Amino acid sequence: MAKILIIEDEPNIRENLVEILELENHQPLAAPDGRAGLELARREKPELILCDVMMPGLDGYGLLKALREDSATARIPFIFLTARGERGDVRTGMNLGADDYLVKPVRIQEVLDAIEARLERAQQKTGFNADFSSPAPLEKLGLSSREAEILLWVAQGKSNSEVGIILQISAATVKKHLEHIYQKLGVEGRNAATLRALEVLGRPA
Repeated sequence: MAKILIIEDEPNIRENLVEILELENHQPLAAPDGRAGLELARREKPELILCDVMMPGLDGYGLLKALREDSATARIPFIFLTARGERGDVRTGMNLGADDYLVKPVRIQEVLDAIEARLERAQQKTGFNADFSSPAPLEKLGLSSREAEILLWVAQGKSNSEVGIILQISAATVKKHLEHIYQKLGVEGRNAATLRALEVLGRPA
């Protein structure tokens, strides 16, 4: 069971998400707008936040920025669930630190899969106090600046397509860079490369 905060200004969507998460044995919290969501996040420290972008007052982008600037909430996994699905919108959300970006309409199972994946990745990162503010330290592993930048995002749980959107390159190009990264690090895959990155970016907490 995980404590999950839903921030959504449409009552029907908000209530449906609460009901679905309850059926999945999670503990949902709900807020009708960004300001209420920010206050609830700071008070309750949820294990994951599911948030709309377009909301009155404080929108989803402003909310995420505030959360990432606060050390008490900076590491909470954050998923956007929004109708704003243009490539530029996705890039903005990811650059602000979103862990995932789901575009409405979306299948319920896709939402649940995204939630479970982010909760699992958060557990894997427990024990590391990594600093993701700059890829520069990863260049010490013998990586180019572009490779270091890609590994920085991969270490935060981003998929190839997500990294491509953020860096404005194709997913195929990201994959090719990752193959070079694995060779240089002497590892076999994504998980091992992520662990090497976390070792460089921070020490066990």
